[in-house]
Amino acid sequence: MTDTRGTSQKRSLTWRTLVPGLAAIFFLMAHGPEVRAEETVSPPTDVTAADVGWDAGGTIKVTWKAPTDSAITPTGYQIWRSETPSETENRESGERGEAVQAVYDKAYQNEYDRLVDVEGLAPESAAPTAREVARAAARSDASFAPTELGPHGKHWVMVDTFGPDADSAEIKNLVANEPFSFIVYSLGKDAAGQPVRSVASAASGGAEATASAFDGNRLSLFIFLSLLCGTVLFYIMVARRGGDLKIRPIAGLQAVDEAVGRATEMGRPILFINGIQDMDDLQTVAGVTVLGRVAKTAAEYDAKIEVPTCRSLVMSAARETVQASYLSAGRSDSYNPDLIYYVTDEQFGFTAYVSGLIVRDKPAACFYMGAFFAESLILAETGNSVGAIQIAGTAMPSQLPFFVAACDYTLIGEEFFAASAYLSGQPDQLGSLKGQDVGKLIVGIFLVIGCFFATMAAFGIPGMESVSEFIQGTLLQG
Repeated sequence: MTDTRGTSQKRSLTWRTLVPGLAAIFFLMAHGPEVRAEETVSPPTDVTAADVGWDAGGTIKVTWKAPTDSAITPTGYQIWRSETPSETENRESGERGEAVQAVYDKAYQNEYDRLVDVEGLAPESAAPTAREVARAAARSDASFAPTELGPHGKHWVMVDTFGPDADSAEIKNLVANEPFSFIVYSLGKDAAGQPVRSVASAASGGAEATASAFDGNRLSLFIFLSLLCGTVLFYIMVARRGGDLKIRPIAGLQAVDEAVGRATEMGRPILFINGIQDMDDLQTVAGVTVLGRVAKTAAEYDAKIEVPTCRSLVMSAARETVQASYLSAGRSDSYNPDLIYYVTDEQFGFTAYVSGLIVRDKPAACFYMGAFFAESLILAETGNSVGAIQIAGTAMPSQLPFFVAACDYTLIGEEFFAASAYLSGQPDQLGSLKGQDVGKLIVGIFLVIGCFFATMAAFGIPGMESVSEFIQGTLLQG
């Protein structure tokens, strides 16, 4: 007879241990600590979008309200915009390309492994066949599953993240005349310090970034431009009515009479070089204007003036100018067109000729007025070696140091153009010159004011920083 007492005892021991354990678990589940749902951050509300007026287009302003029922205080906001049709097309094209590439890679690897492992082909023999099979598989498998749509059934592009105090933002560089919708997420941190993001807010209505007839961001530039242009026009009108305009003295121009008088006393010629550019260069035009004044003075003093040129059009313009100057001086019989001639278009060929002319004739006065390049130092040093009084004028910054070093007087940059206006005596040019001088004075005053407030702001004086930012953001903008 079999003894079953040991088995019964084991079963009784098992149930005695299991039942209290299960009872304890159920008791803890029923009476233990309450399990709370995870705290979340709520999305913003009342998200709206509207085009920003008075601009060149491409800007939409997005506004929202901070959530009032959020379990987690937002630490920032994240704005997303809807895709444009071109962005959607590019994204789907990229996804389609990736899908085709994945089919190709998988088919290639399967066929390559089969040929090498099963058929026993060499790898270099298996690769071309595997590529053919992969290309056929990629062509035949046209299935493509685009990315799933995001919130509100659209694809979205992240724009930027803003701080917790922000309730609006201007989204720039958008495609003009294209409708955009926006959603905003709230950002925060949970109890463990991990970043969390809310669900998407309700989408804003569609807004288009259209260009306005007037760009208000350029208002300060318009004011400055109107002020400067008004100043120039005012002084032109004053000059046309015969008003006395006091123009700042230019030392190089005041020395013209001295240079021509010296040439007359010494019985030596005057050399005038009008640069090496053609008449389409403003410096050449300004040089021809100066030539008119020098030629008139030379005609009054009965001095010989010689004008070699390296452009045929410059020669024609110079002849007309010198002839008009002799005529206005009452010495038309002394005008000699053969002293105004064309040499060559080649830069250093012309330079070699003029240098030789200076050494042979030893002119008493040399004028260099126009656009010069590497030949500037050669000409100026040659003229200096024969003891000529030299007056130069150019707007080429790289050549100014050579003229300053080797010439007696140099018209630097803008002075050269001012000289042509000063010497012409025409009301329009004189008024324009005076108006520009006054305009520079106005700009200088604003710069001094801006520097003053910026300095005060740097020293921490209350209120100065806001004034400095206003000047930089409005008066100096554009």
